[in-house]
Amino acid sequence: MRKNRTFQELRAISFETNISMHAEGSCLVKFGNTQVLCTASIDEKTPHWLKNTGKGWITAEYGMLPRSTNTRIDREATKGKQGGRTQEIQRLIGRSLRTVVNLINLGERQIKIDCDVIQADGGTRTASISGGFVALYQSIEKLKRNYNIQTPIIKECVAAVSAGIINSQPNLDLDYEEDSNAEVDANFVICESGKIAEIQVTGEEYFFTDKQFQQIFDLSKKGVAQIIEKQKAILSI
Repeated sequence: MRKNRTFQELRAISFETNISMHAEGSCLVKFGNTQVLCTASIDEKTPHWLKNTGKGWITAEYGMLPRSTNTRIDREATKGKQGGRTQEIQRLIGRSLRTVVNLINLGERQIKIDCDVIQADGGTRTASISGGFVALYQSIEKLKRNYNIQTPIIKECVAAVSAGIINSQPNLDLDYEEDSNAEVDANFVICESGKIAEIQVTGEEYFFTDKQFQQIFDLSKKGVAQIIEKQKAILSI
């Protein structure tokens, strides 16, 4: 039995906006003890491969602060390169957020989402996507006001949550200890409409069945719907 919550229950999740006085959008997102600072910065030029296409771009960077875990980790900058996990997560964040943006209506500009993990206790990538959307939405609303843009840029909300199988039992929103003991570990990125942006699922030295996959997928759809409700409440949409 889980501590203080049921198998189907999310951890305490919150979004706090306007954390940074400089960024066009900012959000401190908390999934239980996991805390991520997400900022959105608008750049009035696109990557070179999109020049003169009329399309904009959304990209992301992700990092963990040295004491975000129970032992200090070195900054990747001191090593001279990012690790494979970091690159994989920031690409996931960027892909997930691009799914809900009309890049033509954004125009030839780029929005960079920075996700810095202050404290890690599982689910840092799902928290980053969910908080990153809040920061992205704020930045686009500011852009629309500043340039009197009337066309819609954000198509719909998007959020992410983890799920897994532990001792043959489906669990929603895994913390670090649960994730470490999971037989199956998954991350679901789902839009408000129910459309799927991305699914990552792995059997950790185990096989899993269609039924087990459907169980954690159903849990995740309900969890994402609750997270999106919180996004919409903080953004007043």
